[in-house]
Amino acid sequence: MSLHRKFVLISAAALVLGLSVSARADEHEAAAAPAVDKLVPVCQSCHGEHGAKPILPEYPVLAGQYANYIEHALKDYRSGARKNAVMRAQAANLTDTDIAAVAQYFAHQQGPIYTFTLPPAAAK
Repeated sequence: MSLHRKFVLISAAALVLGLSVSARADEHEAAAAPAVDKLVPVCQSCHGEHGAKPILPEYPVLAGQYANYIEHALKDYRSGARKNAVMRAQAANLTDTDIAAVAQYFAHQQGPIYTFTLPPAAAK
């Protein structure tokens, strides 16, 4: 089986799994989706407007970052697995839904981060 065909099959399986999980989402959870407009300004106070230009060079750019990376980092700050007193306090009261929403917001912002994606022809 060619690499391209494996990629297509894996992608199709992931899509079906994603649709399945999405279809089973609890309506209450969807209704309780966080107000990103209330969460994001707190992040922007250090990471800059849209997460694209942090106020200090040692603060990371969030704009354009992979959503799953942001989610993982925030969950690690929340649990204490990742050490940073400021971020621990910021993440302490965030729910998983809050974290997912914030991660999606910043992942879809235009920023200086280039996240590489293989073109379909390169996957063969």
